[in-house]
Amino acid sequence: MYLLFSWRYFKAKKSTNAINIIAWVSTLAIAVGAASLVLVLSVFNGFESLVKSLYSSFYTDLKVVPAMGKVLTMTPELLGRLGHTSNVADYSCVAEEKAILQNMDFQSTQVFLMGVDGKFARITGVKDHLIRGHFDLGSADTPFLVMGSGVESALGLLSDRSIYPVTAYLPKRGVREGADPLESISEGSIIPSGTFAIQQDFDDKYVITNIATVKALLGLKPDEYSAVEIKVVDPERLTETQKSLQSLLGKSALVQTRYEQNQSLYRVMRTEKWFIFAVLILILTVAAFNMVGALTMLVLEKQKDIQVLKALGAQDSFVQRIFLGEGMVLAALGTILGVGCALTLCWLQIHYKLIPLQGGSFVIDYYPVKVLASDIAIVMGSIFVVATLASWYPARRAGQERIDLRS
Repeated sequence: MYLLFSWRYFKAKKSTNAINIIAWVSTLAIAVGAASLVLVLSVFNGFESLVKSLYSSFYTDLKVVPAMGKVLTMTPELLGRLGHTSNVADYSCVAEEKAILQNMDFQSTQVFLMGVDGKFARITGVKDHLIRGHFDLGSADTPFLVMGSGVESALGLLSDRSIYPVTAYLPKRGVREGADPLESISEGSIIPSGTFAIQQDFDDKYVITNIATVKALLGLKPDEYSAVEIKVVDPERLTETQKSLQSLLGKSALVQTRYEQNQSLYRVMRTEKWFIFAVLILILTVAAFNMVGALTMLVLEKQKDIQVLKALGAQDSFVQRIFLGEGMVLAALGTILGVGCALTLCWLQIHYKLIPLQGGSFVIDYYPVKVLASDIAIVMGSIFVVATLASWYPARRAGQERIDLRS
């Protein structure tokens, strides 16, 4: 019943036109705020989804790393049991270490040298991001190198045209203290064969060769590795699979999800998203308090109506709900208008790429957008909380209006 009164008061002609103007200004302010919230959250979702897709090209679903130190001991029997674990599609053993790469002209750069087996190309998307050459890692006798585009640029060469090898310098394991510094460094020559471009974090740091070459340079034993990369069949069962593998491997190893391998990145992205959300909510709160003025003037406009209702037996709480309902009507109209406009703009951006990214150095040339129903629900809920707070004082004042029909 009280919502019927609220709707009639919203539609009814006011004695002072300023009341209508302020009410519509309040509605438009909420609409702009709602549209801004949905658009900003959708753009953040788009970038987050894009970054996750790029990282998923390099990082696998799960990764086994040593709990302490740099060496992970995995016997053939243990690897066999790992491969037969439920939901494990495939795995790849990795030997990795920081290294210095140097070309024939003595240009050098620091990299992470990854030695991988033949299954690595099947469980990651690196092979799909080659921009030059081919994904050939060679053998222990003739090693080849696939490098990130940033590393290639730092060395001043083109992998598909290079006829000279690059030299990799790595720290040697098991060197006694006080030994000749030259004895603590191992080196090997590797011929460039291809270049990948995924994302700057990978392109500037990583180079990949066969695992036998890296294990020989590091002095690792046959059962020793740096990590095991794992691809799962069903990502929905990732947590279950992680627990199964952790139970299998015990305390000597850690099984990490893709999120746990990049906690700082995902945490920063999520923090930025909700910080911007909080700032926009603050702006929306300031804008929504136009409703205080609109509803206060409406209470003054409807004093006689309030007194008649009370004379007919209406409780203070009923009158209060009428004007709270009036605030909800303003908020609902603004929210529907704002969310509708935002969804339309998102649809246009997804299908027609209306707003480009400036600079031309990113992997895409337009702002990515991804609309989530949960974000829309959060935006709508937040707006109604703000609207309720803004409507409370005028509604409470209306409820406390005294009955005086003589004037």
